[in-house]
Amino acid sequence: MPGDFIINQNETILVTGASGFIGSYVVETLLNKGFNAVRCLIRETSDSTRLSKIISENNAENRIEVIKGNLLSKDDCQRITKDVKVIYHLAAAMGTKILSEAFLNSVVTTRNLIEAALQHNCLKRFVNVSSFIVYKSSGGRKKVVLDESSPVEKEPEKRAQAYCYGKVKQDELVIYYGEKNNLPYVIVRPGTVYGPGKAFIPPRVGTDTFGVFLHLGGPNRIPLTYVSNCAEAIVLAGLVPGIEGEVFNIVDDDLPTSRQFLREYKKKVKKFKSIYVPHFLSYLLYFFWEEVAAWSKGQIPPVYTRKEWKAIWKKSQFKNDKIKEKLGWRQIISTREGLDKFFDYCRQYYKISY
Repeated sequence: MPGDFIINQNETILVTGASGFIGSYVVETLLNKGFNAVRCLIRETSDSTRLSKIISENNAENRIEVIKGNLLSKDDCQRITKDVKVIYHLAAAMGTKILSEAFLNSVVTTRNLIEAALQHNCLKRFVNVSSFIVYKSSGGRKKVVLDESSPVEKEPEKRAQAYCYGKVKQDELVIYYGEKNNLPYVIVRPGTVYGPGKAFIPPRVGTDTFGVFLHLGGPNRIPLTYVSNCAEAIVLAGLVPGIEGEVFNIVDDDLPTSRQFLREYKKKVKKFKSIYVPHFLSYLLYFFWEEVAAWSKGQIPPVYTRKEWKAIWKKSQFKNDKIKEKLGWRQIISTREGLDKFFDYCRQYYKISY
């Protein structure tokens, strides 16, 4: 209830990346909770169709302020953080394979945003939306329990994933400002977020890089979180009192295995050929690619590395006890219902697109 939160319904909330897949659901969740001063930052080039639809369907023209800006601009950051009590920081560098670009658009932007907010001296909570991708594998061959105490990648530049590098460095920056400048932060790390609005096969199922879909996940469970469930957890992380400095993983209950997901996807969305690659063989493929990339002295990029394999394909058990206990989070959409909605969306999407 709003009375139990750190702000009232009329205080200003900022959502960066508000037109994105998760960001738009965060805005919708805030409206559903009765908040009346939600400021949405979007890029000049953003597709704001879904955000505009949410505003229209909720008759929220007087409750939502949409601002176009760039977090690389310190002036824009000063403007958007004025009078803001809670920031949900979802804007991030997506799609780039270049570490410097990931650093610029994840770390530098976050620094600009934090410094501007601290100068206004009215911020009560900064929610940094991170990702499961920051975790590294731990332990030997045994199944890993992945929770908030799991180790974070210390050498993300060796994962050959710019997004991982950007998110690790972004988290480090937020923690630094928490320790040195008393930034009242909370870090949330969603698993694989899915739902209507994004048609895809989760990377932890496999890859079609080689022209045929290689099913690598097999019996591994996928750390899915339906987008509405994820948005609920993110919103609560910005409102619940007494959790400053905490990290929360976001993952749903009753997670399917990679094999179960792929079987249903091919049955309910579209059929295609796939080849199952056992874990020992996929590890050898990653090892071979890494060795060839090293031998080529930069001619062949290290797209696949053993670090990445251990982080993604090692069998893991995912826990969500902490968000239930400290945030009072409960899964709104069951995994069964979420998968049905997702498969239906994907089926309709591919009918229109192809």
